[in-house]
Amino acid sequence: MTDSTGPLSRREFVGLGAAAAAASAIGCDIEATEKRPPVASAAAAVAPFELDEVTIDQLQAGMESGRWTARRLAELYLERIDAIDRTGPTLRSVIETNPDALEIADGLDSERRDGRVRGPLHGIPILLKDNVATADRMQTTAGSLALAGAAAPADAFLAARLRDAGAILLGKANLSEWANFRSTRSSSGWSARGGQCRNPYVLDRNPCGSSSGSGVAVAASLCAAAIGTETDGSIVCPSSANGIVGIKPTVGLVSRSRIIPISHNQDTAGPMGRSVREAAILLGALTGTDPDDPATAASRGRTSPDYTGFLDAAGLGGARIGVARDFFGFHSDVDALMEQAIAALRTGGAAIVDPVHFEGREELGTAEFTVLLYDFKADIAAYLAGLGDNAPARTLADLIAFNEANRDREMQWFGQEEFLLAQEKGPLTDPAYRDALASCHRLSRTGGIDAALRRDRLDAIIAPTGGPAWTTDLVNGDHFAGGSSTHAAVAGYPSITVPAGYVHGLPVGLSFFGAAWSEGRLLGLAYAFEQATKHRQQPKFIPTLASPPTA
Repeated sequence: MTDSTGPLSRREFVGLGAAAAAASAIGCDIEATEKRPPVASAAAAVAPFELDEVTIDQLQAGMESGRWTARRLAELYLERIDAIDRTGPTLRSVIETNPDALEIADGLDSERRDGRVRGPLHGIPILLKDNVATADRMQTTAGSLALAGAAAPADAFLAARLRDAGAILLGKANLSEWANFRSTRSSSGWSARGGQCRNPYVLDRNPCGSSSGSGVAVAASLCAAAIGTETDGSIVCPSSANGIVGIKPTVGLVSRSRIIPISHNQDTAGPMGRSVREAAILLGALTGTDPDDPATAASRGRTSPDYTGFLDAAGLGGARIGVARDFFGFHSDVDALMEQAIAALRTGGAAIVDPVHFEGREELGTAEFTVLLYDFKADIAAYLAGLGDNAPARTLADLIAFNEANRDREMQWFGQEEFLLAQEKGPLTDPAYRDALASCHRLSRTGGIDAALRRDRLDAIIAPTGGPAWTTDLVNGDHFAGGSSTHAAVAGYPSITVPAGYVHGLPVGLSFFGAAWSEGRLLGLAYAFEQATKHRQQPKFIPTLASPPTA
């Protein structure tokens, strides 16, 4: 769930220096791109699809009119997965489909015929990231062979909520293995079970992670919407890189019980959709207090069963929005898109406070990584214990041993440096852990987002979510250029990314983040921006961006 899209990469955290080298390489690539813009090769042969870009509202209207049934929708999406995810462009965004999906759809169709419609998700096919447990015939593995065959004893709370809302759990989405918390040299979107996921805009580009499969599947209309999870950047980065909307909620708004963890301090699940409205519909079904996740107790009285009520095309009027310039400057074309976004916000009636600064970014990155290492060792052991007799491993040490024993399948591209670093950590009572956690809260909350909001009386802060997708490189790993996810992630505060334009056909998102429990306000702002700009474009499955011929 961590993507290192903040000011420091994981490589910098552990002092390997690879990130600096990667940044230098990116700088060279950007310079070359600006001098000689690449040209797109011909789009892959992908046939038009009946459900391309069809919204949840349109699917509901179609079922109400009799145009579709829930079964037919499930069939269509499953056929599309076979056609372009497993063959054709071979996106590899879906790690497995639900063998019971059509039977579930039949039951929901029967309910509709009897006059019972559970709500806006009744009969709607949704994909879950493969770290969200389901007590059915699907697996829950975080993409790792170490958990293959280990049946979950119960649904994750959010999976049960979706079932209750009438959603069809269509399958599990591929992801960066172990939510991108295994190696300092990982390739986002790769897992041993699912292989390397591909960006549907340009197929040799990376989908970003760790909710890569969720982002790709939504962008390519392989489902109506999907669930991702985030520790730092793993909802907002793949949403940005795949041209969709992603909501990283306040920690505690959505239960994390029976979701394979990294950190109880930062983990959250959230919706990913092709529009703000679709993400808002899905968010309303996910919230609720769960006795198995104590963090959700703080959400009482702060949730909404219907977040679409916050959506207002005129919602920018009177808003005060800060511009976090600290997260600009890594790509001139991204900066240009951000200036266009700021102009659109002003035109919509928002007052812009520019700039808003955040101090101590390097210190925050170091403290965050320390906390994540401690949390992962403790939290993964707790998750494995919850599997009971089904657990194929009991501790992080067991997982490390599995990877070593299966190096040819699990570590043919990159290692498990982060696993090893986490294994070296002690208990959560260590002073080093407590000090790092206190630094995280001070720098991201009281001295970070809270201070900025209070000082300038802001409703929200904006920044580029990330840069255009880099070319996937299994040998050298990811090449993050920049991003803005870390402060909201470490604080546990909400963040929403919305399409803001394209660089050489590659999507770039704009992030809105703010105070704890401010999802409604952020959704209103994000929706107004979306409606004013309408940047979302359907992917074209272009194989590569080729350099123009030399003179």
